[in-house]
Amino acid sequence: MRTSTVLASRPDFRIQAVRCRDDHTRWSTPERNSAYGMVLTRRGGFRRHGRGGEEFVDPTVGYLTVPGEEERFAHPAGGDDCTSLHLSERLWRDLFADRPAPAVVHVDARLDLAHRLLLRAAAQPDPDFAAAERLVRLVAGAAGPAPGAPERDRPLVAAARAAVRDEAPEAAGLLPLARALGVSPYRLSRSFQALVGVPLTRYRNRLRVGRALDLLAAGADLATVAAELGFADQAHLTRTVRAQLGQTPGRLRHLLREG
Repeated sequence: MRTSTVLASRPDFRIQAVRCRDDHTRWSTPERNSAYGMVLTRRGGFRRHGRGGEEFVDPTVGYLTVPGEEERFAHPAGGDDCTSLHLSERLWRDLFADRPAPAVVHVDARLDLAHRLLLRAAAQPDPDFAAAERLVRLVAGAAGPAPGAPERDRPLVAAARAAVRDEAPEAAGLLPLARALGVSPYRLSRSFQALVGVPLTRYRNRLRVGRALDLLAAGADLATVAAELGFADQAHLTRTVRAQLGQTPGRLRHLLREG
């Protein structure tokens, strides 16, 4: 028996938690994959035969899928819990335009942590930045380090900072911002952190928290601040502000107004 739960879904990607409790030890009937994506196991394991040959997939081994490849599965271990990532063709080509996508991926401690952080980001109400950035870093990072040094990307990073700072329409998410700048989202995310020192998502939140402080100092209520700055709700605003400043918006408003 297989069940799945959608953790986050956007036009260019879908993140699902999949639980399988099959116990058949023989190979299943061959089936054609229909999506670009990546599968990582959290618990248990299973056998898979795909374009990379036969592998036992467990928390140390993942794989990337492409449409049309033939897959077969067997579950001698009794079941597994996996994360299944589905990507649009456009996003896939953005991520692997300059290098081939591997069929099988060794999941080292670095990728394991990236997987866990993606699941955490998927539970947050900001998928266009937080989950998108974690996803592209995880999937593209599975192919190894990107070629080229980020120093050449200083103009790119400056343009990204300006778009986010000016709240340009294309800065509503990592993927539309990267496309507006004509680069892959992985390159933008990687170069931004290398040259600025923080991830693009955290940089954007830094600017939003600064604007929140302006509004709080002017006496705005929390619902107004959350709505004006694009937070999903007051709880989302509170989590973001606390992560950056260690205090709640309500407490900060009191401090700023008292001052």
